[in-house]
Amino acid sequence: MKNTVVVLWIFLVSVFLMAGGDVVPKISAIAEISDETCKVGEVYVEHDAKLMWQDQAYTNAEDGAVKRNHSSGKAGTWNHAINYCRRLNYAGFSDWRLPTSDELLHVHRKAGQAFKYFRGNDFWSSTPTTDTRYNVVFTADAYQYKRNKNESHYIRCVRCIK
Repeated sequence: MKNTVVVLWIFLVSVFLMAGGDVVPKISAIAEISDETCKVGEVYVEHDAKLMWQDQAYTNAEDGAVKRNHSSGKAGTWNHAINYCRRLNYAGFSDWRLPTSDELLHVHRKAGQAFKYFRGNDFWSSTPTTDTRYNVVFTADAYQYKRNKNESHYIRCVRCIK
C-alpha cells in the first residue's frame, strides 16, 4: 500500500510539473514603436516681458518635498531654489535664474493659465524682504507673501530673451 501511494504521488507531481503550459511569452517579430514623443524642454514665452519660463512637469517627489519641507528638484528652500536655477540646463539654455516677485506677479496676473504645468501654491522669487525673508508669489491669487528662506516652496526658473 505504501509503495502504491508513493508511486501515485510521484506520478501526480510529474503531471503537475509537465502540465504547466506554455510559459514562454509570445513576442511579435517586430517591436512596436510608440508615436509619442518626449515632451522635453517645454517653455512658456512671455513676449511682452521678453521672458522665457521653464514649464516642466512637477514630480511626486517635488510635491512631497513641499509638503514635508524638504528640497528636491523644482521644490525646496530658497538657497536650493537659487542654486537649482543657476545650475539648470533646460531647453538648450543654461542662463536660467530665479525670477523676481514682479516677474512672477506679471505672468500670473494675466487672464487664463499661462503654464501647462501649474501648481496653485507658493513659488520662490529672488526678491528679498526685511528680516531675512524672501517674497513668494501664491499663484492661485497672484499676490506676494513673505516667507522664511528655510521653508520649502515650488521653483520656476526664468531667463531673458535677447
